[in-house]
Amino acid sequence: MFDVKKEVIIAFRENKYPILISAILFIASLILGYLFEPMLYSYFNPVVEDLTNKVQTGVIKLTFDIIFFNNLNIIIRMFVFGVIFCISGVILSFNGFFVGYFAAASGDLPRVLLLTVPHGIFEFSSCILSCAAGFVLFHSLYLFFKTLLIQENNSVLNKLKISVDGCWDKFKQAFILFIISVILMAIAGLIEVYLTVYIAQFFI
Repeated sequence: MFDVKKEVIIAFRENKYPILISAILFIASLILGYLFEPMLYSYFNPVVEDLTNKVQTGVIKLTFDIIFFNNLNIIIRMFVFGVIFCISGVILSFNGFFVGYFAAASGDLPRVLLLTVPHGIFEFSSCILSCAAGFVLFHSLYLFFKTLLIQENNSVLNKLKISVDGCWDKFKQAFILFIISVILMAIAGLIEVYLTVYIAQFFI
């Protein structure tokens, strides 16, 4: 029988390095985005202005559905593009740069933190886990092909079966990490829509 708690613990314990690397990538890109805001202006400012205009004119409404599915699209890409090892990290770093840039460009860091931290704790954790899941997915595919290629004097079906058995645990762990990232993103969306502004207003 599938023990959810046990499998989750194993997924985190056996993949602590992909998670750590993803966290370092995000934090480093966040800091660099903040520090190099002037250099990133020409790249990110048009995006910020376009999003701001769409929100103000009602083209984009900050509802749970829109926020969640937009962010879900990002973490799905990080996970799926894990098959091309470094792409997950590139997507995560880009988002880190953007958040760092936005915080610096706003000119009011305390306000940005108040409007970001409540849901950002879950949203950023989701992104980090999704990126790590992409790395683990790549690892599972690596194990599959490695096992497949070293086999000799075996039928094709037996080779495939042995290869699948050899990578199944990592493949399963990748999906467990990704599912947790989806849950965290859903929580982040709920907090962003229904709580973040009120929390920020309370402190302001």
